[in-house]
Amino acid sequence: MSDAVPTDLRPAAPGVAARRVPVPGRRPVPRVLAVAGSDPSGGAGIQADLKSVAAAGGYGMAAVTALTAQSTRGVTGVHVPPPAFLAQQLATLSADVAIDAVKIGMLASAEVAAVVADWLASGPGVEPGAGRPPVVLDPVMVATSGDRLLDAAAQDAVRDLLDHADVVTPNVPELAVLLAEPQAVDWEGVLEQATRLAARHGVLVVAKGGHLDGSTVLDALVGPTGSVAELAAPRVRTSSTHGTGCSLSSGLATRYAAGGDWCRALRETKEWLTAAIAAGEELEVGRGHGPVDHFVRLRP
Repeated sequence: MSDAVPTDLRPAAPGVAARRVPVPGRRPVPRVLAVAGSDPSGGAGIQADLKSVAAAGGYGMAAVTALTAQSTRGVTGVHVPPPAFLAQQLATLSADVAIDAVKIGMLASAEVAAVVADWLASGPGVEPGAGRPPVVLDPVMVATSGDRLLDAAAQDAVRDLLDHADVVTPNVPELAVLLAEPQAVDWEGVLEQATRLAARHGVLVVAKGGHLDGSTVLDALVGPTGSVAELAAPRVRTSSTHGTGCSLSSGLATRYAAGGDWCRALRETKEWLTAAIAAGEELEVGRGHGPVDHFVRLRP
């Protein structure tokens, strides 16, 4: 690892006001809310989020943005409930439960993204003076096949959400979409794009190298000032990669809420996820890209 990445202050980017984000109180059981779509196969979406939060020692909650018909072979349909109902879910929950971290996943439409942005801007929380909880944004924008999952208006709305997030976790294609640029073809290009995205929005960027070739997978936590904390792990040759982005982002949010250190939270989440990916095929779920084993560390 190189320069330390700030954990409690979002530096100002051009046109973005700096704001202090409370460092979590190192709660033994962080209360983590996932705002995302549902996956009936259990490998991705809020199902993966809840498993990941539990595996990291947190208490998981979920506000559903969309219902999908999908399996390990792909998505065959999406139903988006009225955005006003999502607003009701968020308002009802945050009026009662103190939320220690928020993970945002699939948003489906510009209207849904706007509801989430308005809720975050309101500073949700029932504890006086607590402010807005830390937010991890997983920009679900590009399918494994390379197909775009959002229309142009929804993509713009997700970009706008960057100014409400503390950390964003794009894969290589999503990083390119967020910048409206061609996709990077090597790790140096990924880091360069992540650095510019971080500086533009005053946000930490988890640059992920899983889409690149090589026997080693590199990830990095890139800060708005150009700091880079790099991590490496051996590539696991497996078909069990369904929901890895969901799992990483929700695990990261939980571990940060418990410890208050983004670098440590990312390192521990990457170690856990690598083991979960390696054990995924033993679950024998589906005939396509199967899920990871979120509870690998509980197995005998």
